[in-house]
Amino acid sequence: MRMKYVLSEVLVGLWRNVTMTIAMIITMAVSLTMLGASGLLYQQVGDMKDLYYENVQVSIFLATDVSAEQRDGLDAKLKGDPLVKEVVYVNKDEAYKRFQEMYQDAPDLVNAVKADQLPESFRIKLVNPEQYRDIYNQYKDTEGVDEIVDQSKLLDQIFNVLTAIQNIALGAATVMAFAALLLVANTIQVAAYSKRREVAVMKLVGASNWFIQAPFVLEAVVAGLIGSLLGLVALIGAKTFLFSGSLKALEGLLSPIEWSDIFLVFPLMAGVGCLISAITAWITLRFYLRV
Repeated sequence: MRMKYVLSEVLVGLWRNVTMTIAMIITMAVSLTMLGASGLLYQQVGDMKDLYYENVQVSIFLATDVSAEQRDGLDAKLKGDPLVKEVVYVNKDEAYKRFQEMYQDAPDLVNAVKADQLPESFRIKLVNPEQYRDIYNQYKDTEGVDEIVDQSKLLDQIFNVLTAIQNIALGAATVMAFAALLLVANTIQVAAYSKRREVAVMKLVGASNWFIQAPFVLEAVVAGLIGSLLGLVALIGAKTFLFSGSLKALEGLLSPIEWSDIFLVFPLMAGVGCLISAITAWITLRFYLRV
């Protein structure tokens, strides 16, 4: 009987302040959608880093006057370096073939360059690609070395932009979450004020604090749960019409967002929405009902 009463009071409370309830749910949905999107973005950037860094190569270009002894010494040193995972020597002919493949759409440029104009190089993969600076400092002054180029420097710039987007999304979600908390507190305050006489009577007849607070707290929890469901629908829509639609051409550049990723982030959204709503409602009741 008590549970039936509490649930009926929850439904009545949500309908009594329907406009504020709708505003609370929409604000909660937006904030939770942005929270879920930022979580997916963090995961995607992490996957992209793993994918790109796994294929990052460091190119050590040799001077044009490098001797065979210097080249062989550098080869042996690289193969014995614990930081190096794999070493591939590229001679002038191989470098020219790669140059032709890379610029096959610019025949005039290819014809203007001869094979002997391109430097020999060592293409190496590192055990930890983020240790590029250690490799650079170790080999930059080695005899026969002309230049050391690392692809991760360009990737770092890309990931810095993506990290900034992550932070912006998370910051926006935080602001929206704060607005949602204010709406939750305000809605619960109005609901408690409208039922102040009922609450006073319940306290006089010995009703427990939990019994009095439960309908208000559950109102906030239901709003948070509905908001998280709407947030899930928004993420599904983004996956369907954006990432699998207009942005599908970027699949080779961006790591794909799987359906499992979206459904795995939903418990986080629902948990945060319900928990924060419940805590906010409980604190509000402690101040305004004095129970």
